[in-house]
Amino acid sequence: MALELDAPHFGRHRPRIDPSKRPATGTSWAELGPGDLALGEWAALGLERPDLDAMRRYRLDRLREGLRARGLPAMLLFDPLNIRYATDQTNMQAWCAHNAVRYAFVAAEGPVVLFDFHNCEHLSGHLPLIDEVRPGIASAWFFAGERGPERAKAWALEIDSLLREAGGRDRRLAVDRLEPETAAALEDAGIEVQDAWETTELARRLKSPDEVRAMRCAVAACEAGIAAMRDALVPGISEQGLWAELHKANIARGGEWIETRLLSSGPRTNPWFQECSSRVVERGDLVAFDTDLIGPYGYCADISRTWVCGDGTFSAEQRGLLDIAEAQIAHNIALVGPGVSLREIGEKAFVLPEGCRKNRYSVMMHGVGLCDEYPSVYYPEDAAVSGYDDVLEPGMTLCVESYVGFEGGSQGVKLEEQVLVTERGIERLSTYPLRDPGR
Repeated sequence: MALELDAPHFGRHRPRIDPSKRPATGTSWAELGPGDLALGEWAALGLERPDLDAMRRYRLDRLREGLRARGLPAMLLFDPLNIRYATDQTNMQAWCAHNAVRYAFVAAEGPVVLFDFHNCEHLSGHLPLIDEVRPGIASAWFFAGERGPERAKAWALEIDSLLREAGGRDRRLAVDRLEPETAAALEDAGIEVQDAWETTELARRLKSPDEVRAMRCAVAACEAGIAAMRDALVPGISEQGLWAELHKANIARGGEWIETRLLSSGPRTNPWFQECSSRVVERGDLVAFDTDLIGPYGYCADISRTWVCGDGTFSAEQRGLLDIAEAQIAHNIALVGPGVSLREIGEKAFVLPEGCRKNRYSVMMHGVGLCDEYPSVYYPEDAAVSGYDDVLEPGMTLCVESYVGFEGGSQGVKLEEQVLVTERGIERLSTYPLRDPGR
């Protein structure tokens, strides 16, 4: 049975509970809040908490504005972070990223209908912008076996009904992900599938003041974890033991998960992208990491630092690598500001020494929000294949990247800063020292 909630309603999507009489359940993790540890630390830092209702309205309005700009009647979202952006509802995010059991229908001039996992309707009770909750229909083999096409047909009929209500004769529907069976079922129903990612990424491109407040809180939680890692970094700790400190700190402060395992030490720091291992860290080893942390309120803190195990004293070789990485970060941050194009940044960006270029990072900068997001600024070697242009605006949040490791070398340095584009330039959101503070 569908659960209809108190919100602005459309067509047959009518509230069953008078909003003025609807009691707060107070049991969802969002209502309970991030906890005393995080709130106390944020208060000490002078951080403001986001107005969640205002943030939710802003994000849904951005999506609807995007649909209207493209002349599309509705979108269907499967990606957990797109669902989060549209509804602020979460449910088994990592699991649902590879199991297509939850999806949200968002009409440009109509309802938001969330299709959730089995017996999970109660998870949306605190979210008034969701007009209706229905049980999702899954057609993947794990859920449906040989009955997948049959389940997909039933699923498509329900989506078709919503689209007809929202779009009339307009048969176009923006979708972010589809399985083969569901794609075929929509085609059989006469629905023309459009790409939803243009709408979702461009909507998420500009952050509201409340989103920025949420991101500052996520960064603070992340940097508390970074500090815990630095305290734990002693000869004899494993990479995994060190990485666990960041996970622990994040969860303890209401954070959600970490997207990667990017922490390496000693000879494993070159080349980059080696995942955290059982290797035991030795005195004098470089330790490099990239947090990729989804923190409180679902916002990403994407910060990289490189330390030396022991008293914080770098060798001459290590210091040389760090000097290059710091120079790249400083140079490229100085290029960021309102009205600056991605192409201009690429043309004026820091030039790595020739011996480091093969090991360069994948991008020089990328957007950040609920995760790594649009846009990306590519190195000149990669721009011809992958590059595109846009203009930076106030409200965009970016991560400025550097990886410096010579080809064939035994060590490398990873740094990354998170910044906000403002009316006058930038504000650094990450505050933990670039240089290893030692112990």
